[in-house]
Amino acid sequence: MLDNVHEELNKFAKYVIQQSRTNLTKGKKNSSKELYNSLKSEIKVSKNSFQLSFFMEDYGIFQDKGVSGVKKKYDTPYSYKTKMPPPSKLDKWIVRKGIAKRDANGRFISRKSLQFLIARGIFNNGIKPSLFFTKPFRKAFDNIDKELVQAFRLDAEKLLKNSINN
Repeated sequence: MLDNVHEELNKFAKYVIQQSRTNLTKGKKNSSKELYNSLKSEIKVSKNSFQLSFFMEDYGIFQDKGVSGVKKKYDTPYSYKTKMPPPSKLDKWIVRKGIAKRDANGRFISRKSLQFLIARGIFNNGIKPSLFFTKPFRKAFDNIDKELVQAFRLDAEKLLKNSINN
């Protein structure tokens, strides 16, 4: 029924997702491609309303908005207070990044120790906001009102023409 509105929302969603994926890649926050591949949208158009939803991996919001550490603060609603991120969750990331640190004697640090050191660093310094999703969403949202009003007008005209002809 609201074909033009649906099309306009679809263009909006595609732009936001495409730009968000580009930002992840450019910001080097795309090592596993999990977050990149999880970015999706869903449009629901009913008789009296329309709804656009975006979906991503749960941790995507923390990559986007950032997380304040106990020592370094960011303008974000999220922060570490008493619990560190689980070191074991960093294992695959460490392997993908090829991180292998050495101690003062030149020996490699065990992976468990490395996981702990990185987790403690994240706990202390937090995660800097990347705004990989927020920036393209705001940019597209600032421009959508004109296109959406035009699309709604076209759909309304089409509905009126169909009503008059029937």
